[in-house]
Amino acid sequence: MDWIIGAVCASLVAGAAYAKKSLTLSGCAAAILMGTIYYGAGNLLWFGTLLLFFITSTLLSRFRKDRKQEMEKSYAKTGNRDAGQVMANGGIGMLLCLANWFIPHPAWLYAFIGVMGTVTSDTWATEIGSLSRKPPRSVLTWKVLTPGASGGVSLLGSFAAALGGAVIGTGAFVFTWFSGIEQSGWFGWILVGLISGLAGAFADSYLGASVQKMYRCTVCGREVEVHEHCGEPTKQVRGWSWMSNDLVNVLSSVIGGCTAIGLGIIFAL
Repeated sequence: MDWIIGAVCASLVAGAAYAKKSLTLSGCAAAILMGTIYYGAGNLLWFGTLLLFFITSTLLSRFRKDRKQEMEKSYAKTGNRDAGQVMANGGIGMLLCLANWFIPHPAWLYAFIGVMGTVTSDTWATEIGSLSRKPPRSVLTWKVLTPGASGGVSLLGSFAAALGGAVIGTGAFVFTWFSGIEQSGWFGWILVGLISGLAGAFADSYLGASVQKMYRCTVCGREVEVHEHCGEPTKQVRGWSWMSNDLVNVLSSVIGGCTAIGLGIIFAL
């Protein structure tokens, strides 16, 4: 019955997102598969936390979208998520959910909070930080960057990242209560989400500034993540040829998850 409930709920949410063009067809299919597993192999805690990330991120992607349109042309992924982006954001959490189904252990849950805290923090930092009136600075050199540049950080974006992680921690605490799972104080959950989310988000920025594959537009000279800009093919100027934006998201999620395991042990959640 849990698998059926998961499939129905996931289909409703993913179908609505596809209708609103927040997901492509492949993204919709991936979201249905993922949501089914999150609820069937997990419970409300796993499914609800995933849903919290997806809904808040989708709403933020539409917030002041007119001001973000130019920057989105430089991103490898935009608000219309495909299967690759869906899996990059929620695939590790799905594997953790399955691992906990086969071999139950609190460490899987700690890692899950860290992973979801990371993807939420990173998404919130991008969506809100891009609206900052002050230009971002490189996380490596602290030089001023063009808004939307990979590896850039800002005060507004960092605050949004912290808030996103804290929301995931808070949501996880609430969902454990509804799921009847034994828990300790709420403050520890919030700290785990906040700290691991920030760790993962800054790891994402560091990887983006150092090893992510980046291109330069031959027309406007802007450094971008896409193969084509201003109607012309771009040229790779830095980074490892195999280090895509999706892979950066996966690696930063792993870092956030490992951070959360350590914090979970410290706070004995």
